[in-house]
Amino acid sequence: MTSQNEMVTIFVMGEAFKVPVGSTIMTALEYAGFQLTTGVGCREGFCGACGTVYREKGDYRIRGGLACQTVVSDGMYLAQVPFMPAEKPSYDIEELTPDVEAIKKVYPEVFRCVACNTCTKICPQDIQVMDYIQSMMRGDIAKAADISFDCIRCGLCAMRCPAEIVQYDAASMVRRLYGRYLAKPTPHLDSRVKEIEEGRFDKDLDDLQTISSEDLKKRYYAREIKTK
Repeated sequence: MTSQNEMVTIFVMGEAFKVPVGSTIMTALEYAGFQLTTGVGCREGFCGACGTVYREKGDYRIRGGLACQTVVSDGMYLAQVPFMPAEKPSYDIEELTPDVEAIKKVYPEVFRCVACNTCTKICPQDIQVMDYIQSMMRGDIAKAADISFDCIRCGLCAMRCPAEIVQYDAASMVRRLYGRYLAKPTPHLDSRVKEIEEGRFDKDLDDLQTISSEDLKKRYYAREIKTK
């Protein structure tokens, strides 16, 4: 059992800092004095803003993770990747069809995939990234959309891809294609959109914009969460 005062040494962009044992990378950075204005978002592990690459002491492998989830270890070297530079193609969803031709037209680089599975290994969400890329290559839009559904666009897969594919952008397109052309009708969604358009929730939204941050947090954590 470790003491609450026990510290480890981490290296941020090559500079050493002493931080508490058990800290996440994000809390360790703030403990070390960094003011996080980029590379930080929800702090709960699902927004993808805090992508981080690191090496652990004695391990030759470069690993990737989210700073809000990954726990520091003694001797860890790390650097954040708050944004992955990628040119996003423009397209009109109405001019595409939900098949392999759309992939060829907008994301032809997908067909450079060498099936190395490096993208899957680095994904902090444990998504089978290579599998959805292979599904795109076969034109199976529904399967690609399903496998990639939990993608949070942290960019770590694209950073490690030897074929230089921007997997998460291609995944966004197939999910849009699925939603536009293949998804079954959803009457409850249509009903909710109608309610929004009629202004049913306008007052609630106005109220949320006027309450304090503390009250907003209380409401968030006290909300009813529906499970399957």
